Amino acid sequence: MGSKNKLKRFKENEKFSNVIQPEREILTSAGLSLKGKWNTNFFKNSNPIVLELGCGKGEYTVHLAQKNPEVNYIGVDIKGARFWRGAKTALENGLENVGFLRTQIELIAHCFAENEVDQIWITFPDPQIKYKRTKHRLTHPDFLKNYKKILKPEGIIHLKTDSEFLFGYTLGTIANQGQIIYAHHNIYNNSDAPQVATAIQTFYEQQFLEQGKAITYMQFKL
Repeated sequence: MGSKNKLKRFKENEKFSNVIQPEREILTSAGLSLKGKWNTNFFKNSNPIVLELGCGKGEYTVHLAQKNPEVNYIGVDIKGARFWRGAKTALENGLENVGFLRTQIELIAHCFAENEVDQIWITFPDPQIKYKRTKHRLTHPDFLKNYKKILKPEGIIHLKTDSEFLFGYTLGTIANQGQIIYAHHNIYNNSDAPQVATAIQTFYEQQFLEQGKAITYMQFKL
């Protein structure tokens, strides 16, 4: 993507009513002003809140919101030029149950209050295979601690990935950190797969399937 396109998208994001872009310094010192107030001040309803962490272009976030209008969805990513597409699509389609938050995922506990989030989706993240990159995996224990701070006690986390490595790593991590509700290494070759895992296929997921890659999925609690 050219620098001019990025700048244009950054400018548009500033005008989008469904995009929140706090400064890192503000988050780490005072916290987000919407923390604990997403329902009352942003969505203006009392519906459940679901996050997609590392939402990329926001495609999955938007599809979830379209399928479940009674649920509020927030896509979280540091790359605003990417989720610009999802934010714009949501506005063009009049989706009032979608928001996008530009921040680093490690700061997520500065953005949401205790028990404010009902569920979290992590879809096709970078598996960070190299050992030195362990701490950057979105299911690393350090990230899980932050998720636990904002999730309701029975809150569910969904992991959907084409990486067998990340799937196996997460299974091992959750064995010591929480409870596996469901897990399968190939959901499209399993008649018992939850519909929530198979109902939406993004552009890249369709490409993975065309290449013969298995899509793994798990649900777990902390």
